[in-house]
Amino acid sequence: MNISANHPLRRLFHLLTERNLAGKLGYEDPGVIGYLTDLLTDFTHIDNVYKIRSVTGRHVEEVAELLLEGDLLHRAASIDREREVHKHIGDYTLFMAGLFPEAVQRLRTRRVLLSRDALIDYVKTGKRSYHIVAEFAFGGYEEVAPLYRKLSEQFELCVFGLGYVRSDLDRLRRPEFQRVISALAE
Repeated sequence: MNISANHPLRRLFHLLTERNLAGKLGYEDPGVIGYLTDLLTDFTHIDNVYKIRSVTGRHVEEVAELLLEGDLLHRAASIDREREVHKHIGDYTLFMAGLFPEAVQRLRTRRVLLSRDALIDYVKTGKRSYHIVAEFAFGGYEEVAPLYRKLSEQFELCVFGLGYVRSDLDRLRRPEFQRVISALAE
């Protein structure tokens, strides 16, 4: 599913990301803002949230298992697969820690360990995964490596920025905002 550059949803995510990263946090990097906009847009479809598949074809839903999928010593059949999986780990952990921190926290506070992800620090894992992706500074990956280095170095800032985006999105769902939006559409 490809959402066009002019789609209202992409424009909304860009506006909120730019306002929060540049405006509230003072981080004015168009590359990072564009990347986060694309991430939010892409992850509106659940298939993109869980796009990594195991060799048997099933969706891999836990970060712990993704780490195995992206490890050349375990399951990754190539360095391209290693990069693809680590990019996704960075994206997924950033998305979850920024927009759904309560879900990440719930993993850690369950009395019964239902998920291996309860043992994983999403911020450290995401930073490390983006750092691994940044190390792929050769061939076709050379041009985007600096962006992933920034995402690794600024991971916590991006988490805070996405948290602000989440707050803005929550406010837009309030009835008073819905009335204003409806009035503007008339």
